[in-house]
Amino acid sequence: MSKVYRFTAEQFIPASIATVWEFMSSPQNLKHITPASMNFEILENSADGPMYPGMVIMYKVSPLPLTRVRWVTEITHVEELKYFVDEQRFGPYSFWHHKHFLEEVEGGVMMRDIVDYKIPFGWLGDLANAILVSKKLKQIFAFRKQALEKFFPA
Repeated sequence: MSKVYRFTAEQFIPASIATVWEFMSSPQNLKHITPASMNFEILENSADGPMYPGMVIMYKVSPLPLTRVRWVTEITHVEELKYFVDEQRFGPYSFWHHKHFLEEVEGGVMMRDIVDYKIPFGWLGDLANAILVSKKLKQIFAFRKQALEKFFPA
């Protein structure tokens, strides 16, 4: 039985909480903060406008070279200017639960992400996480950090 893993990230953004919320709560901005190598593409118009609980977002992504997978997530919780949660409904993980927290701090916003996830295929999934998946998540969030620094320069 494979285990549930946790990945966390934190980033200071020198902007107002309203500005950061507007950017982060728009599914259309996901493509701007996702590495081009992942070939991120929203498939449905369900991602138009600001997010809301129950919003379903369908997209395709290339998590590995020469692979393309359909990923469906649902926004399950939203508290404006504070947090939102997306959960995988269909996709590459056995379980995906991503909490995005925003906190107003002096000079800007502290953004915290907590991702709990599980890889399919039992011990093979655990091995894949150790060799590849956890490193890929770190790379994706490192890219996102750099992209957000460009959108919100100090």
